[in-house]
Parts: sequence; structure tokens; C-alpha cells
Amino acid sequence: MSEAFHEKKTSPLYRAIKAIVRACFPRMEIVGAENLPEGEAVLVGNHAQMNGPIACELFFPGNRYTWCAGQMMHLKEVPAYAYQDFWSQKPRSVRWLYKIASYLIAPLSVLVFNNANTIPVYHDARVLTTFRTTLQKLQEGAKIVIFPEQALPQNNIVCAFQDRFVDLARMYHTKTRKELDFVPMYICPALKKIVLGKPVRFRPGSDTDAERARICRVLTDEISALAYSLPRHRVVPYLNIPKKDYPHNLPTEVNNYEEASR
Repeated sequence: MSEAFHEKKTSPLYRAIKAIVRACFPRMEIVGAENLPEGEAVLVGNHAQMNGPIACELFFPGNRYTWCAGQMMHLKEVPAYAYQDFWSQKPRSVRWLYKIASYLIAPLSVLVFNNANTIPVYHDARVLTTFRTTLQKLQEGAKIVIFPEQALPQNNIVCAFQDRFVDLARMYHTKTRKELDFVPMYICPALKKIVLGKPVRFRPGSDTDAERARICRVLTDEISALAYSLPRHRVVPYLNIPKKDYPHNLPTEVNNYEEASR
């Protein structure tokens, strides 16, 4: 681990909150650790609502930083972002409750996201800070964890990815002449697993748009394949929908066939 990783100082209140969450959150097993490159890499996973970030913060070993929405780190920006991203799809009759909740969680959000191993992500001029900080961490040998889903369903496992994170590899290659690996990661709360797949490597000299599309396609396909390879379970979707509507990774008939084959 890098020295910088050890030196990060955190609030005693944050450490207390993290200990409580660790005690309450189911411990998740990391499967496929042999697919994780030595040194720097980018891990790309399904968000699984808050399960992905929490699981990686609590259980992912070594020097790693997670991309998080920069709005969740600034008191004045939390309410609007939290309501829109987490709760805007709730029934109209109860949305007012969630608008209140978005203000109540703001101080906690600022405390947690500023003390956790995070890198703020912005979609304005501040995005340069996001990439600059990320490149620095990669050069220190850190892993970067990214959950790039957006509210555009792709299949029963993941939503479509925002693709600009792929530009990290081009910037990193320009700076270091090294080719960066992207590792697919499936967060599976139902089975208490974080499953890692085989990495896909950035191709220097390729067309920018084509390489973004290729890497996102490979990653979403691999994450979906990891989910399909597991026993039948409910998938925690990116969208905050009622639990009764969570999709399964496999259809019922596949599960029945497996049971009949035992």
C-alpha cells in the first residue's frame, strides 16, 4: 500500500459510523481476486444502489479510491442531488417525505463522503480536478472503483454506462506510457459476493469514441455474464424501485431445471 493511503486522517465520528455500518452490513466475499492486476487498475461495477460503494469501502482490500458524486460532498448541493438521484421515482404521495429526508441527510453525507476513500466526480469545469486526482492515485499504484451506470436500462443486470471514465486510460497512457486495465465487477448483495471478472485493456492509438464504446460494451457484457453465472437471485438494480420489482438474474425455468438436476 502507498504511504499516502496510510496517512489519510479521518474524523473520529466517521470512524464510529463506519464501525457501526460494518457491524450491521452483511460481510461480502470477494470472488475472482486472481483477476485483479497487481498495482493500478480501474474496477468498474454495477452500483446496486448504495450496496456497491458501501461494500467496496468496507471490504475491498488495499489501496483504493471510489469515484463519488461531488454533490454529495457539499452541504448546499446534497439535497437536490440526493432527491433526484435516490428518490425522485418514489410514489407522488410520499415524495414530500423524501424531499425532507434529502435535507436531513446532508450533514451526514458531507461527513461520510469527505472522510471515506473517495474522489469527487464533477460534470462541470471541476471535472479537471476529478481526472487530475485520479491520475495521481493511479500513479501511486492505487485501484480506482467506478460505478458508471445511468438511468437508461440495458438488461436485467445493469443500466447503460456513462462512458467518459474510459478517458482515464488515454490520459494515463499519455502521462506514463502504460496501458490501463479495466476490471469488471458484479456486486451481489443477495449472495453476499463481490465477483471480479477478467480485465479489459485500453488500446492506445485507437479512435476515442470507438474505444469508449468497446470498453463499455465489454464491461457491461462481462458484468452481466458474471451475474448469469451465479445461482438464481434477485439483482439490486441501479434504479430505486420497490424491492418486489427487483429482477432475477435468471428466469424461473432455469432455476427449476437446476433443482431438478440435483
